[in-house]
Amino acid sequence: MENSATATLIQPELFPETKRESEAVVGNPLPWETAASEDLLAAQVVVNRPIDKAFTYLVPDHLRADIQTGQRVRVPFGKGDRLLTGFCVSLGPVSKTGRDLKWVQSVVDELPLITPSMMDLTRWIADRYLCSWGQVLDGVVPTGVKQRAGTRLIRRFRIHPDTQARLEGVRLSAKQQAVLQVLQDRDEPLTLEEISASAHCSAGPVQALVKKNLVIALRERTHDFVPEPTAIERNDDLKLNDQQEVALRSIVDSLQAKQHQTFLLHGVTGSGKTEVYIQAIREVVGYGRQAIVLVPEISLTPQTVQRFQSRFDSVAVLHSHLSAAERHWHWQQIRRGAVNVIVGARSAVFAPAPHLGLIVIDEEHETSFKQDSTPRYHTREVARERARIEKIPLVLGSATPTLESWHRGQTRKDVVLSLPKRVEERAMPPVVVVDTRNDPQIERGDAIGRVLESGMRTALKDSGQVILFLNLRGFSPTLWCRACGVSAKCPHCDVTLTWHRDRNVALCHVCNYQTILRNCPECGHAGIRRLGSGTQRLEEEVRRKFKEHKILRMDSDSMRRHGSYSAALAAFRNGDVQILLGTQMIAKGLDFPNVTLVGVVDADTSLHQPDLRAAERTFQLISQVAGRTGRSHRGGRVFVQTSSPGEPAIAFAADHDYHGFARHEMQQRQAMHVPPFRHLARVILRSEDEAFVEAKAEEFAEIVKQTIQEESLAVWLLGPAPAPVAKVKDHYRYHFQLSASDPEEIVKLWRIAEDQLPKSSGFEYVIDVDPTNMR
Repeated sequence: MENSATATLIQPELFPETKRESEAVVGNPLPWETAASEDLLAAQVVVNRPIDKAFTYLVPDHLRADIQTGQRVRVPFGKGDRLLTGFCVSLGPVSKTGRDLKWVQSVVDELPLITPSMMDLTRWIADRYLCSWGQVLDGVVPTGVKQRAGTRLIRRFRIHPDTQARLEGVRLSAKQQAVLQVLQDRDEPLTLEEISASAHCSAGPVQALVKKNLVIALRERTHDFVPEPTAIERNDDLKLNDQQEVALRSIVDSLQAKQHQTFLLHGVTGSGKTEVYIQAIREVVGYGRQAIVLVPEISLTPQTVQRFQSRFDSVAVLHSHLSAAERHWHWQQIRRGAVNVIVGARSAVFAPAPHLGLIVIDEEHETSFKQDSTPRYHTREVARERARIEKIPLVLGSATPTLESWHRGQTRKDVVLSLPKRVEERAMPPVVVVDTRNDPQIERGDAIGRVLESGMRTALKDSGQVILFLNLRGFSPTLWCRACGVSAKCPHCDVTLTWHRDRNVALCHVCNYQTILRNCPECGHAGIRRLGSGTQRLEEEVRRKFKEHKILRMDSDSMRRHGSYSAALAAFRNGDVQILLGTQMIAKGLDFPNVTLVGVVDADTSLHQPDLRAAERTFQLISQVAGRTGRSHRGGRVFVQTSSPGEPAIAFAADHDYHGFARHEMQQRQAMHVPPFRHLARVILRSEDEAFVEAKAEEFAEIVKQTIQEESLAVWLLGPAPAPVAKVKDHYRYHFQLSASDPEEIVKLWRIAEDQLPKSSGFEYVIDVDPTNMR
C-alpha cells in the first residue's frame, strides 16, 4: 500500500523550547512517542482516480466511533491537499512506513454504503478489468444514493430515559410539563410540529427542556419521495410442463444445497423461461431471501416489473431512467431487506440485497450487459463472481446464448437446462427468407418489398398485428453527392451523417453533431441524394401504404419522454395500434399474442460489420424478432428481407437452428483463435493529433511486446492499427489487442507493462477487457 505525505506521526512538542535528547532522532523515537503511535488508528482509503493503490490516513480520536469500513470519508489528497471523497476499505493499527501521514478530515456517511461481500466483489472487478478499486467503488453506488437525493435532515425529540430522576428540584412551566406528557404518552420520537400540535405550544418549551437535559434532540434523515401505490392484478403461478419442471428442480436443488452453480437456461422463444424464473424466485422468497433479475433494455423493465409485481408482494426497480430520488428510495428499501425481487438493467447487479438468494440474467446474450465506460465490466461475469461469493445459483436465460456461455455449458463448467419446445406445444413460426436483390419495390427505393407488403396486408385483413424491425434510426442513413460520389461525414467523427426528417438536420449518431446540409461538404455541389431507409423513412412508407391502420414507431428518438415506453407497449397490447415498427428495443422479450406477422426489413445491417461477432449478432436479432410472433393459437409468420440469403447466420436463423449455427460459428472462431477459445483485451489510444497518437500506439505496443518476451507470457499482441472508427469527437483513435488462453496472463502482463508506459500529456488510453464493441 502506498502512503500519502505531510502530517506527522509525532505529536507536537508541548514545550518547544525544550531540546530533544540525542536519542530522539528520526528512526529512534522516544518511548512515549512509540506508545502514542501504537495507539493510533489508520484508515486505508481509495479514491476515484486511475491509481490502483490505497492511501493510509490517520483517524482522529473524535472520528474513531464513527468511521467504518465501506463508508466514504473526506481526505486531503496530493501536494495541494485538495479535499477528495474516497472509500475506507480497511481499518487497523499504524504500521511503520517511514512517511508522514495525513489525517481523515470527516466521515461522509452515517452507515457504510459497501458491505464486506461487495467489498470483495469490487476488488475482484478492479483486478479482472484492470482499473482502480476507487473507480469501481465509486461506480457501483448510484449517484442519487451518494447525494442522498430526495431526503432531508429533520429533528425529532424524545424524552430522556432518566428524566424521572432528573426532575427532582427542577421547576417546569405548564407548557413544559405538557410537552413531557406528550412525549411520554406517545413513547416515540416526535417532530417539533407534532409536539407543538399536541401540546399546544411553541418551540420555546421544547428547546428549554433540551437545555435542561430532560429531552434529547435527534437528527434523522427522512425521504420526501415515496412512490405512489399501484393497483396490480395478482396472478397465480402457471402449471409447468415437464421440461420446465426439470429445469426448475435443478435450480431448486442448488438453492437447497446452498452452493453456487451457473445454469444456462436455453429455451426457444415462447418456451416459458420467465415462468421458470418466477417459480425459482418463489422458492427463494419462501426462504426469506431476495432475488435480482437483470434485463438488457429499459424498455423491457416496465413489462418485466409488472409481471413480477403480479406475483410478489414487494418489487424494487433500478435503472437509469429513474429520478435520483426514486433510485435512492428503492436502494434504501433493498438494503433494509424490505424487497423480495429487484428488477433492473446492468447496474442492478450491485443492488445492496442483504439476503441475496438468486441472480437471474434474462436475454443474457445482449451486448448492453457490457459497460462501455470505466469500470468496463461485463454484467454476466460480475454476476457469476457475486453468486460465487454469496454461494447462490446464477441463471442465464436466452433463446440465443452467447457463444461464450454456450461453450462453458458444452465443456461442463456450467449446467445447460434446455426448453426446446414452446409452451402448449405451439409450433415455431415459419420464416421466409426474401431475396431483395431483384425486387422492383426495393430497387425504386422502398424499404418494404412485394412479398413483405403482401404478407402484411393478409395479416392485417385477418385482424392480426404486425411488427417491423429495422435497426437504423433516422430517415436516411446515407447522404451521397452525385457530383463527386462522396458520402457526407461528420466533421468530428469518422462516420456518415444520417438525415432526420422530423428535425430537417443531418445528424451524427456518435457525437450528436447536427447541420442543415444543402450542399456537399466536399465539393459544394447541391445535388445531395438521401439513400437508404431508417425507421423514420420506414414509418412514412408504412403510413403511405397502410393509411387505414394505426402505426407506432419505437426508437430512441420517439421514446424520449418519461413513461413513453410503457404507454407505447400498452397501446399495442390493447390493439389500439396495428403496426409497430422500430429498432432493437422491440426485438426481444415482448409477448403480444395477437402478432401474426413479423418483418425484418433489412437483415444485412449488422451482418457486414467489421466485428468478429457480426454473424452471431445477426443470428440473434433475426431469431429474437421472429420469436415475437406465433405466441397464441393464431400462429404467425416471419419475413426476412436480405440481399445475402445464402449467409449461414440467416439460413440457420430461418430454420430456428441454434445448435447448427453454434457448431458452424464455433468452428470459425476456433480457426481464428478468438473468443470463446481465447480471451481478448483491447487497448485504445486517442489524441487530437493523428501522427502523435500513431507514434504513441507504436511505443505502447513495443513496451508490451518486450514485457511479453521478458516475462515469458503466453499472450499474443495484435496491432497496432487505426481503430475501425478512426476518429471520434475530434480525436484520432488507434488500438491493439492482447489475446491469451488464460485471462490472468493478460492481467499479469498489463500490471507489469503499465508502469513503463509513457505518461506524457496530449493523449489518452483505456484498456477494455473482454470487449464486445470493436468499433
